[in-house]
Amino acid sequence: MKKPAPTSNPAPRQNANPTPSIIGSDVEIEGNVRTVGELQLDGAIHGDLTCGGLVMGESGAVKGSISADNVTIRGKVNGEIRARSVRLEKSAVVDGDVYHESLSVEAGAKLTGRFAHTSSPKEAKVAAAVAPTDETPSFVAKKPAAE
Repeated sequence: MKKPAPTSNPAPRQNANPTPSIIGSDVEIEGNVRTVGELQLDGAIHGDLTCGGLVMGESGAVKGSISADNVTIRGKVNGEIRARSVRLEKSAVVDGDVYHESLSVEAGAKLTGRFAHTSSPKEAKVAAAVAPTDETPSFVAKKPAAE
C-alpha cells in the first residue's frame, strides 16, 4: 500500500509576477483593497485602494483614495489619486485631488479638485501626515523668492 504524499501549502514564489485581478461590475466591496499586482476594476470599492496598476472601466467606482504606479480611469472616483502615471479618459469623473509625475487627460473627462505634480506621489501621502509637503498644483506657478 502506498503512503499518501505529504500535503503542504506551497510558499508563494519570490519575485513572481502576480496574476492580474478582476473585480466584476456586479461586485461591491466595503473596505480597503491592497495588491502588489494589476487590478481591473469594473465594480465598486468603498474604501482605499492600493495596487501596482489600476485600469478602471466605465462601470468602475472608488469612494476612497487610490495609490498605484499606473492608473487609468474610465469610471468614477470620489477621493484622492496618487500615482506615478495617471490617465483620465473621456468618461472619467473624479471628485478629488490628483498627485502625479505624468498626467494625461482626454477631452470630456470631468475633475472637481486639483492636479499637483510631485516627484514621489505615493510617498507624499505618508510625508503629509508628518509635515506639510511642497507639492504645487500643475496649474499654479510658484512665486519667485523675494530678494
